[in-house]
Amino acid sequence: MNVYAIDPTPLSSAQDARSLPANAPAQTFSAWLDEQIRATNSDITAADDAVRRLAVGEPVNLHQVMVQLERAKLQFELVLQVRNKLLEAYQDLLRMQI
Repeated sequence: MNVYAIDPTPLSSAQDARSLPANAPAQTFSAWLDEQIRATNSDITAADDAVRRLAVGEPVNLHQVMVQLERAKLQFELVLQVRNKLLEAYQDLLRMQI
C-alpha cells in the first residue's frame, strides 16, 4: 500500500481567493454586525412564515421548514454570542484601573 503526500497547491490557491484585493474597502465591525442582525431578522421571519404555512396546512416541504428553523437558530446564536463577548469586553474595560 502506497501513501502519497497531499499536494498543498489547491490549499494555497483557495486561501488566495479568500483574501481581499488591495483596492477593496475594509468592512468595519459595526457594518458586519448590522448585516448579521439584519440577516438574523430575515432568517427568523422566513422560518416563522414557513412554520405558519405548515400549521395552516399549505403544501410545504417539512425538511425545508426544519432547515429554515435551524438556520435561524444558528444565526441567532451567533449574534447572541457576539453580543455576549462585546458585553464581556466592555465590562473588562470598566473594571480596569487607571
